[in-house]
Amino acid sequence: MLTFTSRWYALAALALSTLAVGLDTTVLSVALPTLARDLDATTGDLQWFTTAYLLVLAAALLPAGLLGDRLGRKRMLIGALVLFGVASVACAYAQTSGQLIAARAVLGLGAAVIMPLSGAVLTVLFPGAERTRAMSIWVTASALGIPLGPLLGGWLLDNFWWGSVFLINVPVVVAGVVALVLWLPESHGTRSRLDLPGIVLSTAGLVGITYGIIEAGERGWSDARSLITVAAGVALLAGFLLWQRRAPHPLIDLALFRNRAFTGGAALATVASFAMLGLLFSLPQLFSAVGGHDAFGSGLRLLPVIGGLIVGARLAEKLARRFGARFVIAGGLGLIAGASLLGAQTTASTGYGYIAVWITITGAGLGLTMPPALDAALGALPPTGSGVGNAVLQAMRQVGGAIGVAVLGTVLNTAYRSQVPPAASESVTSGVALAHRTGDAGLLASVQEAFAYGMDRSLLVAGALALAGVVIALTVMPKRAAEPQPEVLAESLL
Repeated sequence: MLTFTSRWYALAALALSTLAVGLDTTVLSVALPTLARDLDATTGDLQWFTTAYLLVLAAALLPAGLLGDRLGRKRMLIGALVLFGVASVACAYAQTSGQLIAARAVLGLGAAVIMPLSGAVLTVLFPGAERTRAMSIWVTASALGIPLGPLLGGWLLDNFWWGSVFLINVPVVVAGVVALVLWLPESHGTRSRLDLPGIVLSTAGLVGITYGIIEAGERGWSDARSLITVAAGVALLAGFLLWQRRAPHPLIDLALFRNRAFTGGAALATVASFAMLGLLFSLPQLFSAVGGHDAFGSGLRLLPVIGGLIVGARLAEKLARRFGARFVIAGGLGLIAGASLLGAQTTASTGYGYIAVWITITGAGLGLTMPPALDAALGALPPTGSGVGNAVLQAMRQVGGAIGVAVLGTVLNTAYRSQVPPAASESVTSGVALAHRTGDAGLLASVQEAFAYGMDRSLLVAGALALAGVVIALTVMPKRAAEPQPEVLAESLL
């Protein structure tokens, strides 16, 4: 029998675990310029540092939840934390871009188990009266990773070597494993069979599309191999959807998408994730390579995005109750589109004040979009389908982030390379380093302007997608949405 104290100790361990996962989503953003220099990484490599983690996380979320139900959530959580710790050490001591990409993929696998199962065991640990408070603590711990990631990562990079941004996970993992061993009871869920063909088809399709897009940025959009890879990925995902219609135990219940509120909310939350992760990929490089700021300074300059997001999220609930979710979501996406248009006017000589304005507006748009989109999607689910539906939502959001980094990073890379000589084309960081090494002020100005130009083109793409989202919100979303289960909504916000 669990005592009152031991339950809260177990919650502390789960909160620390989700904080580590949240940190790993954003902490890498400020390290990208350093990694480009120290590992001689190309822009394509930098994209893979982020997308390898997000893709594996997205692909493994659904099967991880099913395995936890079958094998035991405590056992799976402890194993995932150990794997997360080992992968963090491997990331810290990677000697090449390929090693870091592989280690980041393993890190994503550990995170894919931690995210759904840590939420599932809270329903076992806490009775109804205490569960809301426990969920609030758990969600807050995860949300803290968004603003803390760039700040903590920047401070570590300025005072230690880049591997330290991964080693901060190790003490968290050790404390989490000890606490879970001592205070978390074992629990199981419905023991459904794994859809192995579905796992293989969905994973291969996502990797094919992402790999092809990133390679197109490196080789050009006329490269046959890149285009064939993207086409193969699309074909595999089409095969996945066909298989889900006839599989005896499908990975995804396609009937969920018959509901307009769920389909619209899921799609629009994915669009928001696309924009947010794409922005976090380019901004630190702008601040570092173009603005000349150190890692901590770059992290500080990202705070307006987070501040805008928090304010927007606080307003979203009140506005949605008064005007309906679809109008609030459409307004949020409209803000993102407008901010993207403003951001597309940025040049290498643009002052930070102007940048702070448009990234604050972007953050506010994200805050107005994400919570009501998730509310609408989750409120459309029956109680019996809330767990599966939430897992689908999380997976779609992670895929949106991964594809966002791939697409917007590729647009940026293609535009950048079109403006600089071949010697400076690998990445903006290597281009700046070459200019400093040769003392060529003209080359330095050219590289910095080329990066700003590439970011502007990527912002136009993000803005166009946000405008499409406005249309989807106004035409697909119902006027009013049902209220979601509190614990399910909390889990979806991770």
